[in-house]
Amino acid sequence: MADAPLFADLAEGPQGGRALWFTAADGVRLRAGIWPDGERGTVLLFPGRTEYIEKYGRAAEDLRARGYATVVIDWRGQGLADRAYADRLVGHVGDFAEFQRDVDALVDLARAQGLPEPFHLLCHSMGGCIGLRALMRGLPVRSAVFSAPMWGISMAAWMRPLAHVLGHLAGPFGQAHRYAPGTGGTTYVLDAPFQGNVLTTDPDMWDYMRRQVAAQPDLALGGPSMGWLHAALRECAALAARPAPATPAITALGTAEKVVDVAPIHLRMSGWSNGRLDLYSGAEHEVPMETPAHRARFYDEAAALFDANG
Repeated sequence: MADAPLFADLAEGPQGGRALWFTAADGVRLRAGIWPDGERGTVLLFPGRTEYIEKYGRAAEDLRARGYATVVIDWRGQGLADRAYADRLVGHVGDFAEFQRDVDALVDLARAQGLPEPFHLLCHSMGGCIGLRALMRGLPVRSAVFSAPMWGISMAAWMRPLAHVLGHLAGPFGQAHRYAPGTGGTTYVLDAPFQGNVLTTDPDMWDYMRRQVAAQPDLALGGPSMGWLHAALRECAALAARPAPATPAITALGTAEKVVDVAPIHLRMSGWSNGRLDLYSGAEHEVPMETPAHRARFYDEAAALFDANG
């Protein structure tokens, strides 16, 4: 492990933060951001697709204020971690099992760095898909908080069988690296206006996200590849066929959610004996980056769960 860049001025995280390079079992170089202050334990924070460490600097401060250290990962293919193709903007992975190698390496790093235990999980969107699989594999956390987890891909019903067919054929025909239909090499927060965006209703948090990728373009990511889409559809289907883990859990979901498929979330949480679904009225996709009232509720509920299972 060696020191890696951390754009602390953009992250606005707690004092004393740092970043490290580390390596997954298959040799992919990853980046971790660590904010180590927290007497109650450490939150393993799994970001969503297109995201990166600095986007969770304010989240780390919210968690520090409630007694928790935070470690955030740049997944393979995003942030400053290794990317699969020369076109850095295409988000690609061949199989979601690859992300579990990243998870295993992050747990090893957290322990090697002596971060306070017990560990808890907080994950958003695609990170919620990765996090659910990790829990089923025995991730060593006491509890888990999900924000708008990607347990299903939101698309028109008529597109779903077509997406499966195109994804299945993309690999054999050497097209897995191509952007999925309807996407391309643009970064959403730089391309979309605040009015009508699908991420947050809070203008300050929108500006926070825009500033980061505008100042550090290497953090940016565009649309997913055909390979990513096919892998994501397979993983969501595989997870849906398995029972919920025993881990105590909360899932936060905005009532204005437009990015992930909400039906699998309601179905999963209705059968999670040790879990509950919290709805946030009027919130968009990124509840942890919503209005101050929503954010305060989200982190208070997360900390209460962590405290109860410490």
